[in-house]
Amino acid sequence: MQNLSPPASETPMLEFLLAALAPMNRTRVKQLLRSGRVVVNGASVTRHDHTVRPADKVGVAREAPPAPPSASGLEIVHEDAHLVVIDKPSGLLTVATESEKLDTAFVRLSDYLRARNAGRPFVVHRLDRDTSGLLLFARSAEVRDQLQGNWEELTKTYLAVVEGRPESSEGGVENYLTEGRDLRVRASPRPGPDGKRAASRYTVRQTRGGYSLVEVEIETGRKHQIRVHLAGLGCPVAGDKMYGATTDPVRRLGLHAWRLSFDHPFTLERLELEAPLPSALARIVGL
Repeated sequence: MQNLSPPASETPMLEFLLAALAPMNRTRVKQLLRSGRVVVNGASVTRHDHTVRPADKVGVAREAPPAPPSASGLEIVHEDAHLVVIDKPSGLLTVATESEKLDTAFVRLSDYLRARNAGRPFVVHRLDRDTSGLLLFARSAEVRDQLQGNWEELTKTYLAVVEGRPESSEGGVENYLTEGRDLRVRASPRPGPDGKRAASRYTVRQTRGGYSLVEVEIETGRKHQIRVHLAGLGCPVAGDKMYGATTDPVRRLGLHAWRLSFDHPFTLERLELEAPLPSALARIVGL
């Protein structure tokens, strides 16, 4: 492990590494990050915009960390006696539908746990089929109910590759969402008979060409919330034809559930979980 002297003040990771590892070129530094070899306070960090603080212990490992355990193609991000968190790939359903009953995140995780005589998972929330990223399962009905009862207390942060750039670099969206018979969700500024309050905050992280990377933290978790809110800003998620996107650069929805932060329901330990932005999406915005 090569230990690096921390910065004098808070500094974005990429900027810090370029200075600390000079004269190493920018491409090589990015490769180190993506490989998981950069370690902060004992944990691997891959985000170029991770904030490095003066008190942090930062190093560069000689080798990339071993691949995380897998469950039929699912990456296990966190597992303990009460929870399992996976990094769901785009294109995989969370649970079964009429058209697909056999290959879902739930089925794959169930098979993984059953093979280890480790019980079964309980669905806490869902991600759209074409959204990738962190998906949380409980390992008992009790934990599921506790997490769902406090769902709005969890910090849920997404990364979205959108067409164009929002007029403001940061801001919030709050309105009421209603799902129509055509399964499309529509927004209204006022509550209606079936409208559900939806609130999001966003920050533009990077813009390249005709696309921007937008970080979105959701207060509520309504169906298609982020997709509708970003489309309402005039910047639909790339690949999201339903809500007005005109491009599909990597043949998938440009939405990724990036980070989950919450207090463990039993140990009360603060969990800060992260799934790196898929490389296909990262390339669109030059990461």
